[in-house]
Order: sequence, then structure tokens, then C-alpha cells
Amino acid sequence: MLELITSHPELLVRVLTMLSLGGLLMAIGLRLELSAVAAAIRQSRLVLILLLNFMVVPAVVSILVRSFELPMELAIGMLLLAAAPFAPVVPVFVKMAGGDLALAAGLTAIFPVFSTFLTPLVCEASLMGLADGDKLPFHPWDILAVLMGTVTLPLLMGMVLRQALPHMANKTLRPMEVMAEITGAVSLAFVSYVEFGDILAIGWKPLLAMALAGELSFLLGLALGGNRPGGRQVIAFGTANRNIALALLIAVDGFVGTPVLGAVVANGLLLIFLGLLHVGCYRFAAVAKPANAC
Repeated sequence: MLELITSHPELLVRVLTMLSLGGLLMAIGLRLELSAVAAAIRQSRLVLILLLNFMVVPAVVSILVRSFELPMELAIGMLLLAAAPFAPVVPVFVKMAGGDLALAAGLTAIFPVFSTFLTPLVCEASLMGLADGDKLPFHPWDILAVLMGTVTLPLLMGMVLRQALPHMANKTLRPMEVMAEITGAVSLAFVSYVEFGDILAIGWKPLLAMALAGELSFLLGLALGGNRPGGRQVIAFGTANRNIALALLIAVDGFVGTPVLGAVVANGLLLIFLGLLHVGCYRFAAVAKPANAC
């Protein structure tokens, strides 16, 4: 087993990432009532938010990677993140910032369903524009099948269990969350170790480009998130924080042995850091006055 992991570390990355992503989504499903999801759809500008996350943000990142003239592998890592919106960590950030947790949980629950179908399409379109599509080892149908199994199915299973057996769902929720969080931390630590050399070699230009993309995404979320400050906050966090686990699954599927995995990890960690800065900003502002924007 140790020899297999040593010779094929991408297998362990894939397994850990799938377990973490599936566990997080099932935990979200265990927490949600169907009425909460329906309320999230009614309260949000869903079509506009989908366009923002699956069209505008990838377009912004595409413009930045070309403006900064980044190497193709680093640009691919950034584009994979751009196509994976509303990370499972968004409700955590919103809760820490004192925002609308119900809306954050509802949107985080429904976005994986759209990601299952739209993320492969957005990735394929972005990568075809970056280089000759025949030269890129990208398999959208395989990715779609993986996302159906690790995103949509666990989410639906959690929601069904919540509706059918609420007592069991309550008992299962916390252990599932802990398992998913631990697995996610182990997965991120392992892939950081495996790709450490590529992460160190990234340099300041790609990180600056991703920081600009993250901040522009946050501001766009605030601007287009509706009239309620709490709703704008949720959309801003969801738009700026991309799903590292989802992007890693895509990278492992087609770009093992390239700097793409390192780019996904480094830029994903940068977005988490920026998210924590925004949380701190909201908490600081809440001491003096109600949070409006940060």
C-alpha cells in the first residue's frame, strides 16, 4: 500500500478529495430542509448569481492570466478554480462574519447541482481558449460523472435522510462534518506536500493575478447581491471563495504530473486567506456599526 501511494500519490489525492467533498456535501444536505433551499432560491437573484459565477468570474480570470502573461500550467490552475464557485467553507465564513447563515447554506447546497453540469462546460470553454484543445488532457465527461457521484448524489442523500429520518440525520450530522473536515485537511496537507516544489516555484505574478481576481469577484458579489446587506455578504463570499476540492478533482483527472495541481493549491489557499481577511474586516466593522460592506 505504501509503495502504491509513493508511486501514485495522485490516487490518494483523488480518494481523499472525493471523501472530503462528498462528506461536506452530505453534511450540508443533512442540515437543510427543502424549505430552506426554496427560500434561498426565492430570496436570491439566482440567474444573475449563476451568470456571475459561471461566466463573469471565469472571464475575469481569463483576462488576468492573459494580461499577466502567465505560463499555461499556472493559468489552467487558476481557470479550474474560477469554474468551481461557492466553496463549502462559505457558510463558515458567513457565520464568522455574522451574516445570513440560512441563505449561505441554501446557496451552498444548490450550487453543486449547477456545478455538476456547468463546471465541465466552463472549464472546457476556458481551456480551449487558452491553448489548442487537442493538446490539453481534459476529460469533461469523466469529470461530469465524478461530480455527479461526489457532489450531487451525497447532497441528495443527505437531504433525503433529513426528510425521512430527521433524528438519524441529527445524530449523523456532526460526525459527518468532522470526518469531512479532517479528510479535507489531510487531503490539502498531502497535496501541498506532494506539490511543494511547484507551489514554491509559482512566483508573485500568478498570486497577484489571483488576488486581484478574488477581490474583483468579492466586489462584484457585493454589487450584484441584492438590496439586503446580509444577502450581499453571502453572494460576495460565495463568488470570491472557489471550491478547492472540486478544482483538485478536475486537476487530478487530467493534469497529474504538471504544475497545475500546485497552482490550484497555492491559489486556493490564497483565496482562503483573503476570505479570512474579509471576515476580520466584517467583525471589526460590527464593533462600531452594522456591517454594510468590507
